[in-house]
Amino acid sequence: MRVFRLLTAGESHGPALCGIIEGLPAGLKVSAEDIDRQLARRQAGYGRGARMSIETDRAQILAGVRGGRTLGSPLALLIPNKDRQKDMPVLTVPRPGHADLAGSLKYGHADLRDTLERASARETAMRVALAVPARLLLAEFGARVSSRVVSIGGETDGTDPSGLSPARWERLVDASPVRCLDPGAGRRMTGAIDAAKAAGDTVGGVFEVRVWGLPPGLGSHVHWDRRLDGDLGAALMALNGIKAMEIGSGWGDAGLRGSEVHDALFWDKSRSRLTRKTNRAGGLEGGTTNGEALVLRAAMKPLASLAKPLVSVDLRKRRAAPAPVIRSDVCAVPAAGVIAESLAALELADAFLLKLGGDSIKELRSHYEASLKG
Repeated sequence: MRVFRLLTAGESHGPALCGIIEGLPAGLKVSAEDIDRQLARRQAGYGRGARMSIETDRAQILAGVRGGRTLGSPLALLIPNKDRQKDMPVLTVPRPGHADLAGSLKYGHADLRDTLERASARETAMRVALAVPARLLLAEFGARVSSRVVSIGGETDGTDPSGLSPARWERLVDASPVRCLDPGAGRRMTGAIDAAKAAGDTVGGVFEVRVWGLPPGLGSHVHWDRRLDGDLGAALMALNGIKAMEIGSGWGDAGLRGSEVHDALFWDKSRSRLTRKTNRAGGLEGGTTNGEALVLRAAMKPLASLAKPLVSVDLRKRRAAPAPVIRSDVCAVPAAGVIAESLAALELADAFLLKLGGDSIKELRSHYEASLKG
């Protein structure tokens, strides 16, 4: 991000999460209700753990908003933790696949909780909250961000969503406990989650983020660190548990010929404009948006906290020990899609402001409208 500066703080079972975002234009309508709506979406989804029934996240706006509109100054937020725990036993056995060991080796923590409390995905609640103004800014200019689950535990939704309107997409996803488009696939996915839970195990999967209505020209081809592909890739890969991501048809393109991959261009006489019949590029060419829908997918690994744990080592006693059983989700793929929407919105709103500029929504709108005439 080049316009926004964003910082979060807080531990999973500490008093609260807090965060600041700087770079928002003045005059953008933002309310605590807008933020709480996205926080509730993050907490939903089949396969979530007990903590989701303990926490009902509510954000407090501490600074940067007056009279329901941003001031142009930093926006500061607080999300209190209901599930606060002061006296937790020292943890010396790392969970394989988690940040417990690597983080403690890096910072010299004898108690692994000093790592896992911050490494927890609980922190993503604040990133979702701070992204709400970015989502609202994009919406002001006609861009709509959503997501869906493509697969969980090897069960896949093969629906082709290319012909769906954003409204239809969201109705179908919101009706599914796992946020997929096909009800039959959704039932298979919940079955996979139930089977993993019964076995004391976890499952991962793939989700897709789609953004409609982006203007062409966000990002740039002129230098490697201005390519929007890289910014979006970094944002999604920094989400807990994400091990791979693709743009458009991504991995599938690697085994095809160029004639099967690239989107041919046509001239639409009725609308006097260029069109494409396919969107395999996923809305990005040369690191720049091309006016088509942006399509991102990411693969989330199964969560590292298992009810039937793997073998590990007690670092204090220097002998084999089972990894600790720590309360967690069986599957967080539906929630990860919602979080990824927010991360993408932050990068896209940042690119929008970088291209068009403006210290206020009024100024930004005038720049946007001038760009349409140009």
